[in-house]
Amino acid sequence: MIREVTGDILLSKAHLIAHGVAPHDDFKSGLALSLREHFPGLYKDFRHWCKTHSPRPGEVWVWSGVGEAGRAMHIACLLTQEPSEREGGHPGRAKPSYVNKALHELRKTIEREHFESLALPRLATGVGGLEWNDVRTLIVSALETLDVPIVVYTNFKKGVAASEPLPTARA
Repeated sequence: MIREVTGDILLSKAHLIAHGVAPHDDFKSGLALSLREHFPGLYKDFRHWCKTHSPRPGEVWVWSGVGEAGRAMHIACLLTQEPSEREGGHPGRAKPSYVNKALHELRKTIEREHFESLALPRLATGVGGLEWNDVRTLIVSALETLDVPIVVYTNFKKGVAASEPLPTARA
C-alpha cells in the first residue's frame, strides 16, 4: 500500500526512511541537510562508505543509528543523482534510470532486512530536477507490491507529523 501524505518526514514513525542523494554528496540542501543536522553520524558514515566503496548512481546504502528518545533509526540513501564534478561541488542531475535502479535495490533491501514500513519524499525532484509524476510512476512500479506500508511525503510541512497508517517501528 502506497499512501501520499503532507508533513515532516523527520517525524515519521516508519521503520525505514529513504532519501535521494548523489555519490559523495555533501548533504548541503533539502532533506539531506536536515538529516545531516539531526544525525551527524549518518553523514560521517556515508562519506566514509563513499570513500571506501566508490559507489555509483543506482545503488543504496542503509545507515542505522539512534534518534530522539533512543529510538532506532534506519535511513536509506538512494543514489539517484550524478556525483559532483569536483570535490565540494553541487551534485549532478538525477536520471530516471538511476531512480529506477535505486528503487529496485531498495525493494531488495526491504525484503532482505525485513523492514516493516517505509517513508520517502518526492525523490529526485529538487536538486535532481525530475518531474514528480515520472518519479511517482517509478515508485509505484518498483514498490507497490511490497507487503509493507509505504508513505510518500509529497508535501512538506516543517514540524507537522503526518497521519501515517504504519505499525509501530521495531527497535
